[in-house]
Amino acid sequence: MLYSAAGGSFRPWLFRQLGFFCLFFPLMLFIAITDIKLWFKASYFFYLGALGLVVIVDIMGHNAMGATRWFRIGPLTIQPSEIMKVCTVFALARYFYSIEVENIGKIRYVIPPLLMVLIPAFFIFHQPDLGTATILVIVGISVLFLAGVRVWKFVTVGVVVLLAIPLMWSFGMHEYQKQRVLTFINPNNDPLGSGYNIIQSKIAIGSGGVLGKGLLNGTQGQLNFLPEKQTDFIFTMLSEELGFVGSVFAIVIYCAITFICSSIAVKTKHQFGRLLVLGIVSIFFTHMFINMAMVMGLIPVVGAPLPFISYGGTIMASMMIGFGLVLNVDLNRNVDLKP
Repeated sequence: MLYSAAGGSFRPWLFRQLGFFCLFFPLMLFIAITDIKLWFKASYFFYLGALGLVVIVDIMGHNAMGATRWFRIGPLTIQPSEIMKVCTVFALARYFYSIEVENIGKIRYVIPPLLMVLIPAFFIFHQPDLGTATILVIVGISVLFLAGVRVWKFVTVGVVVLLAIPLMWSFGMHEYQKQRVLTFINPNNDPLGSGYNIIQSKIAIGSGGVLGKGLLNGTQGQLNFLPEKQTDFIFTMLSEELGFVGSVFAIVIYCAITFICSSIAVKTKHQFGRLLVLGIVSIFFTHMFINMAMVMGLIPVVGAPLPFISYGGTIMASMMIGFGLVLNVDLNRNVDLKP
């Protein structure tokens, strides 16, 4: 799809994306074959390192489009918040492995993992990056639930969040974030401004029909009516050019990957591996769901690239690292992690 997004050219996006893949695929294999005990012991160090980068980028990172989310190193930009999601899952899996089953539901054992999720989410939200912060919180809560934390605790947190929404709206959200919510409610209020992206996205998806218009034949994408078609709105291009059939095929592939990885978690004997794999699956599936729901107008527009299809080096790196860990767990599903 990046080839089509560039109007039938390998440059600039597809050529770079292939470069990212060739760079990070060996990293995935290295992670997969490395002793899982090494990753287990280093999990907290990776978490603290990623958290440090998130804090630093919030203070002195590269500013683009009103947000400070990236480090710029020459021609490359690195977004630490993407790596933070994987490292948070890493640390949560290690934490719950060390907790006795009967203690998991106790409040004093729930507070530390909640802080491990909410502290980086706060700094990411402040950058501002509502999409990544939202995904991190969803993934973190998913891991807590899968670890065995009781449902009523999540209900309590949910009530607190609902009560805090007015405060977040008044003091925590930037003006453009508020505008996205209002646009979600009725994009036609500002069809040439804040509502433009989602209106064009819906037009493109609807015009694709059953079989699509064919590669390079999409009107909204090829005539540049569609914004950010190489990143957040690439599923819109896919739907326009490959139609309903192509969209369903992509969804089936994503669901198949989710199912295969989940089956690895079920077969794993140790809690660390199970939670690590399920956490990576949560990141993958949440990205997919939010991206697709966003471009169809089912939820407000947030920054959430589509894994392995959207252009971006950092999201490619985080996915490769994550699936390298999944493969590692699969190869070491019966290993005893106790010293």
